[in-house]
Amino acid sequence: KMSSKWPKYSGPEGALIPIEFSEIPFEPKRVFYVYGVPKNQVRGMHAHHTTQQVLTCLRGQITVRLDDGEEVTHTTLSQNENIFVDKMVWDSQLFMTDDSILMSICSTEYNIDDYILDYQLFRELIGKKQ
Repeated sequence: KMSSKWPKYSGPEGALIPIEFSEIPFEPKRVFYVYGVPKNQVRGMHAHHTTQQVLTCLRGQITVRLDDGEEVTHTTLSQNENIFVDKMVWDSQLFMTDDSILMSICSTEYNIDDYILDYQLFRELIGKKQ
């Protein structure tokens, strides 16, 4: 599970953070961001059949919980830090500050049929693959 930080170039006029798509382990098809989430609110709570994502904290602090069926990890992201979420990984995000912003870069376009919204179903599907 990769966790890293995008490069940052800053000076008196501000900061620039480039995201090179060649550094992402898939071809990006969609980007979205989430903001206005109250402190201590949890979002996500699903897995994807095929979608891979890179989650980046643009502001604040966000704890990302990943469950691949064998291991559960908790990674707290601060500004400019990111984490890779593979397909068939149950993920959730705890927004730790009121001003947190989360950006997701996705390997697929939106398709509700790609979502696994029931944790027990996810566990069953993971069990069949092992």
